[in-house]
Amino acid sequence: MAMIEKSPNQAQLFISNDDKWAAVLQRDVAADGAFVYAVRSTGIYCRPSCASRRPRRENVEFHVSVEAAEDAGFRPCKRCRPQEISLIEHHAQAVAQACRLIENSETTPTLDDLAEVAGMSRFHFHRVFKSITGLTPKAYAAAWRAGRVRDELLRSETVTEAIYEAGFNSNGRFYAASSRILGMTPTAFRAGGNGAEIRFALGECSLGTILVAASGKGICAIFLGDDPDELLHEFQDRFSTATLVAGDEDFDRWVAYVVGFVEAPQLGFDLPLDVRGTAFQQRVWHALTEIPLGSTVSYADVAERIGSPKAVRAVARACASNTIAVAIPCHRVVRTDGALSGYRWGVERKRTLLAREAAHTEPSCD
Repeated sequence: MAMIEKSPNQAQLFISNDDKWAAVLQRDVAADGAFVYAVRSTGIYCRPSCASRRPRRENVEFHVSVEAAEDAGFRPCKRCRPQEISLIEHHAQAVAQACRLIENSETTPTLDDLAEVAGMSRFHFHRVFKSITGLTPKAYAAAWRAGRVRDELLRSETVTEAIYEAGFNSNGRFYAASSRILGMTPTAFRAGGNGAEIRFALGECSLGTILVAASGKGICAIFLGDDPDELLHEFQDRFSTATLVAGDEDFDRWVAYVVGFVEAPQLGFDLPLDVRGTAFQQRVWHALTEIPLGSTVSYADVAERIGSPKAVRAVARACASNTIAVAIPCHRVVRTDGALSGYRWGVERKRTLLAREAAHTEPSCD
């Protein structure tokens, strides 16, 4: 019998029996895995989303797992098959298997290969993969390869050795993609960014001092703080020996745009970003950009959205590693109980940002 594993926030969403009964009445798919309900008059237990006729409330009892229901003498429903994994769980497992295949293959598997392993059509697999990870299979593979390249360039003795260790079959293929992958030449990356030009400027906003920086690809840093010197030192450490250039008048317009977005988030953010991170970090950061203005989610919610429900701590670390404040809205992630957790730029700034966004999404009194 397959074990149905529930994630932490699933169980906490359905604590009371009233919550569970409401989920049964609504046939809430989100409740599947959090509990099962059993019907005393029939001796059968079901998923909350079961399409069978709803039983009378007085005949229903709830159990935390299929094992508990069967220990109580109930047998599984033949319609919803609660003892088997759900379609959602099956998709998550198939995508996780595809991710492992991508990560462990010397060359990037084709979409056909991945779909075949998942037991789906190319089109269906592509759609399921993107819905779970937030990236297409091709983008996920590129992000994973980019992470390997960065690691190997810092670990290997030569660029050539790093190229082959990262899975590229030829120098030509790697150098053709190196600028897109690294944002600079591999030699410059090994030197800590030496030669890569990054424009920056310091400014002031309602949250204190703001530092905005951009490479040739787009915004690569938005720092918030109280002390301009501390922000500048942190920025210099982050970009090591890159060539740092004070922004000109054109760049000042970018800074003004960022400040305007901080003050009025409802305006949206439409500047290009230069986002660099591991494949996992990129999955997390992409999920953050899909959190609606004025909304919050828990770290566990984000972990589920990217298909890694057990990676709650890793999600928290990815949020803490985000160097593009506000535009990648890690401030919209809170603890499961709704309390504000740590924020790289200070919890008070997080509280202010959330209050500001909530104010812009509240219905008008007119």
